[in-house]
Amino acid sequence: MSPDPVEVDELKGRQFTDQAMEHMPALYTAAMRMTRNPADAEDLVQETFLKAYRAWGSFQQGTNLRAWLYRILTNTYINSYRARKRRPEQTEIEEVEDLYLYRRLGGLEAAQAGRSAEDEVLDHFTDGDVKAAIEALPDQFRIAVLLADVEGFSYKEIAEIVDVPIGTVMSRLHRGRKALQKTLHDFGMERGLVGDRDG
Repeated sequence: MSPDPVEVDELKGRQFTDQAMEHMPALYTAAMRMTRNPADAEDLVQETFLKAYRAWGSFQQGTNLRAWLYRILTNTYINSYRARKRRPEQTEIEEVEDLYLYRRLGGLEAAQAGRSAEDEVLDHFTDGDVKAAIEALPDQFRIAVLLADVEGFSYKEIAEIVDVPIGTVMSRLHRGRKALQKTLHDFGMERGLVGDRDG
């Protein structure tokens, strides 16, 4: 006897709600960082969850659900929202993650080298400075930096989410972090927090 389609749909709905919905706040935060606009972020998350629900049968239970949802979110953004971006609005996002992100910008190299002069200057930047520097990055670098340094995904996970080779992820992260460091260094110079330097 074949299973009742209504029961199958109800089970699918319960599974999806139980497992996926807990990720909604984090996905909305990521969507805000991508779109820089609350209305677009809400639309992006809604579209992401609709696509995820429709594709729920293809999700392999026991694999990384968070990475699967971020892949849908990122692809939806790249395919839809970037092409028809609305005029960016100023948004007030007061989040600890912005400074946390900047403190992690150097990645492993900074951790191995200890606190650098740039690290010492970190304490003088506001969340707004860091947010502006992140938002100034080109999309492909910004998405890579957000997924790695804010969301904590590994190179392999990011490669799967954005569907590019790991080498491309590493290159985008390196270039994105360098661009962020330069922007924040320039902010520091404007305020007299750091001296001029070559390179």
